[in-house]
Amino acid sequence: MDKNTLYHITAAHLGYITMSLPALATTFAVAYSVLYDFHGSTATHCRVRNILPSISAAIARSPQQYIWRIFISLHAAPRFMYALAYYGWHKQVHVGARQTTYIFLAKVAVFLHIMENMMLVLLTCISSNDNRDIHENSFIAFIITSWMYMLLTIGLCKWARKYTDKTHKTDCGSYRYKKLFAFGNISSFTLAIYLYFRHNWFCEPYIYSLFALCEYVTIFTNILFHGTAVLDMREYSAGIVLTDLLNKHR
Repeated sequence: MDKNTLYHITAAHLGYITMSLPALATTFAVAYSVLYDFHGSTATHCRVRNILPSISAAIARSPQQYIWRIFISLHAAPRFMYALAYYGWHKQVHVGARQTTYIFLAKVAVFLHIMENMMLVLLTCISSNDNRDIHENSFIAFIITSWMYMLLTIGLCKWARKYTDKTHKTDCGSYRYKKLFAFGNISSFTLAIYLYFRHNWFCEPYIYSLFALCEYVTIFTNILFHGTAVLDMREYSAGIVLTDLLNKHR
């Protein structure tokens, strides 16, 4: 490290740290609930047997709720940076006559990414016990912006791959993974909705546990989708660099 750079971390390493925070928070909340509050966290109005707690039940108690709020809030900061970085990443792609449309859609993707992140922080910090309306509306907005961002990003990556060499740093090498994780996310959440209503209608044993399992898959596929930034930006770093050095390279 020379005098022009005070600190730097590769985008890949920062991405792994960002991914690990919500993953650890989820794992801790579920594991702690199962080990130390099994009956309370798995109980429902149906009074049937279950073996897994839902996410809302797992993070509604102490100390899980504090770990969850801290870790989600910490991971949000680099997520904002990645959202803006992706715009710069897309600007390096040239798609010919439709460049203006491509850049406009890239801006929309950045907006959706930021909104998704903001809604996640909001529903995390304001629980259903604090204000049910805000929590539920934030969750709905989170899901909608998340899916819109995923689908738009996949479309942009598919578009970009047609115009860039596969060895180029903007080749969107994570395209296949993005499709896989987006499909898993949408499918698992759709199944979760079905299982939730089935549980409420028929009160069958273990259906709520299957609903909870689908919730876990939804969370981790969302984490993995955003974690593909590790592949897209593997050649980049973030840091504190001398401003004059940056100006020389513009």
